[in-house]
Amino acid sequence: MSLSGYKQFIEPNDTVILYLCNNLHAVLVQEKIRNKNGILVENVYQTPFGALKVKDLIGVQYGSKVELSKGWGHVIQPTPELWTLCLPHRTQIIYSPDISMILCQLDLIPGKVVVEAGTGSGSLTHAFIRCVKPKGFVFTFDFHPQRAQFAQKEFELHGVDQFVSVKCRDVLTCGFGEELNSQADAVFLDLPKPWLGISWAKHAIRYDKEVMT
Repeated sequence: MSLSGYKQFIEPNDTVILYLCNNLHAVLVQEKIRNKNGILVENVYQTPFGALKVKDLIGVQYGSKVELSKGWGHVIQPTPELWTLCLPHRTQIIYSPDISMILCQLDLIPGKVVVEAGTGSGSLTHAFIRCVKPKGFVFTFDFHPQRAQFAQKEFELHGVDQFVSVKCRDVLTCGFGEELNSQADAVFLDLPKPWLGISWAKHAIRYDKEVMT
């Protein structure tokens, strides 16, 4: 639950960022993992600076220097920016400079509702979540079932799944669903031929009646 808010010490199931000589590695803090044969074994993370017994991270303060078998590194609490630099790529992603401009242009603040079409690797989605939580919400869509499943699992591991809904849908053909009509403060289309989704975005956007009159 390490992306849901700032914390001091590493706990089981946290995702931590291991900083090694200008390289970042995302490590899931679990004492045991299953090997290729499906057998539970001790979780040992291999790096160019030697092995790290992941269970030894539990209780360590974020920002601390940690020993590896052939060197050392630092453990850092992840942010959307750090996660963007070391996440598993399922698609081409948007990086922090462009993400900053997108958040600014969409005028996102806590409490807003944002719709994203094209979850992909979840880089931008994590930034959306941080902007709108705790009272806002993100609806994100991807047409690829496996990508949607992976994203949902990551949001759960990171402790932010209560702020986001992941759905598998081709929004260019089917739209966002009637339940989102006039519910969104912002819509972002990261898709091939995004202009085909503009009519669906118009249905999803919430308009201020006082401004319109």
